Amino acid sequence: MAATIDGKAVTAVFTQPRIDGSFPSGLAEYLNTISLRRPVLLFAFAPKAAGTFLRSAAIDAVGGQLVRISHALGGRDTQPYLPVFINYYLGGICDGPLVAHAHMQALSANRHFLEILGIRPIIMLRSIPDMLASYWDMLAQSAEARAEGLNCVIPDAFADFSDAQKADFMIDMIAPWYVTYFATWLTYKTEEPMDVCVLRFADFMKDPAAVLETALRHADLPRSRAQCQSALDGAWKGRGELRFNKGTEGRGKEYFSPAHLERLARMLSFHPVLAEYAAELL
Repeated sequence: MAATIDGKAVTAVFTQPRIDGSFPSGLAEYLNTISLRRPVLLFAFAPKAAGTFLRSAAIDAVGGQLVRISHALGGRDTQPYLPVFINYYLGGICDGPLVAHAHMQALSANRHFLEILGIRPIIMLRSIPDMLASYWDMLAQSAEARAEGLNCVIPDAFADFSDAQKADFMIDMIAPWYVTYFATWLTYKTEEPMDVCVLRFADFMKDPAAVLETALRHADLPRSRAQCQSALDGAWKGRGELRFNKGTEGRGKEYFSPAHLERLARMLSFHPVLAEYAAELL
């Protein structure tokens, strides 16, 4: 599809936001207006939280298209790229809804971006040790995953580390991203409860169709339970082509010692907003 680019769009692309990521009033009004034209389905999941599976099913359910919304994927800590959205809202990129799966935190600039465009993100609450265990496996097996990183450099020698070294690396270097990820998103949820949809991995394991139905309804793209189940069935058939994790709850305890888990608990304790979620996150 080709977008219809006018003078206002060109001005918007070349107007820099304020230092905190907020937009000047004229630009903010323009972006807010054009964002009403087309829906966006954003899975702002942490790595290894079933995002690949759910986004694949969602694309089928809504007739959407997966779109990379960042400038680049280096580092994988996404900041949305405004020209992509302007192009989309003006009729470009894809015929159906834009579906995005982005490992991103709800830092102030990202919040300003999502709020001005009326994008209501979806996150998944899952045990951090379980996600770290799945991520550990992926990093050990995939040079591509190590090159992508997660807001830090992953040594290519990670695959040759001892299990003790791998565990230390995951807790010392990777876990802090997960902690601040949940701290930022759950703060956002507390402050704007209607804007952020919090799914739970335990619910997803019990009834994935209900969880997908909830996510799509939150993004104003409602589909029936039957449509969601059909989409999930189709995504499951194609699981071999994607990085689906094992989805086993409690496996983090097989990878990390009590001392590692205690260190993770201390990280969570720095963020009061996480207190009520600590049992689920640990």
